[in-house]
Amino acid sequence: MSNSTPVSRDRICANWLIICATFVFLMAVIGAVTRLTESGLSMTTWKPVTGAIPPLTHDAWLDEFASYQKSPEFLKKNAGMTLDDFKNIFFWEWLHRLWGRLIGLIVAVPLFFFWLTGRVADGYGKKFLGLLALGGLQGAVGWWMVKSGLIDNPAVSHYRLATHLGLAVFIYACMVWMALTLLRRDGTLLMRPVTTTHCLRRHGRWALAFVAITMVWGAFVAGLDAGLIYNEWPLMGGRFIPSDMWAATPAWLNVFETHAAVQFTHRWLAFTAFVLTLGFAWRTGSPILATAIVLQFCLGILTLLSHVALPLAALHQAGALFTLTALLYQLHRVLLGAPGRG
Repeated sequence: MSNSTPVSRDRICANWLIICATFVFLMAVIGAVTRLTESGLSMTTWKPVTGAIPPLTHDAWLDEFASYQKSPEFLKKNAGMTLDDFKNIFFWEWLHRLWGRLIGLIVAVPLFFFWLTGRVADGYGKKFLGLLALGGLQGAVGWWMVKSGLIDNPAVSHYRLATHLGLAVFIYACMVWMALTLLRRDGTLLMRPVTTTHCLRRHGRWALAFVAITMVWGAFVAGLDAGLIYNEWPLMGGRFIPSDMWAATPAWLNVFETHAAVQFTHRWLAFTAFVLTLGFAWRTGSPILATAIVLQFCLGILTLLSHVALPLAALHQAGALFTLTALLYQLHRVLLGAPGRG
């Protein structure tokens, strides 16, 4: 007779969410590589089912390449591209879309099974359906983003790129937060007790807000290729405030559309996030969070100094998500900790 304790629905669902979040984490890194290799416009059509299979014959590759040759990116930027060159950029966009399909299956199939077998954690049915809906929306936003670069200008809208990344980060954060809550409710995750105060909770929320906004502004930088100018730190062209920050009219548009201003904004959002998060790590006694934000800040500077070298830029994306994870963990401790004064 077995003395093992049955695994609770909370723990089953939490483990599933952790797997889903891991795939979303990897998806964000693959997306960064896709952007950095300028592969995102290599697939000019969206075929939800048949598009999962890449061209398998030489004739199929020629047909795919012929479709790409009609796109603005080929006509205006890559007119000398060979079929072998095209295959290289096609791979990353195909992998990015395939990974998105895998995430859809990993979310939908187990959820359907949990529902049929009564394994959905109490109070989480609608939340899980919301995650599924957000995943579908993310696929639509991804194609909406790609379409912006297939009309005339061979570059995706940086606003749409930021929307795509922002939604991915939100989905990832929701998965991590729900997993932490379920593991804590199940008793599997025993967090070190913390005496929380209003000041500490507010500090954590501000740190989270600045980390998230910095990540979205990173998408603005990537979408405009604004990281390829002023590859120095902390100055920009020998000045703290570059002279070409004010090209757009009205003035408030500069932080969204002028390359120098977008990079400047990302730099100092990142610095603010660094200070807030490092302080929060110290107040909550988290060496992991402190290490994560220090490494992430250094990776950002190294990425800039390297003229956005692919390995460093991909690590920078991964570092942002790891920092967000560590911050969510500590914020979970604080928001659900023992109340105190302050």
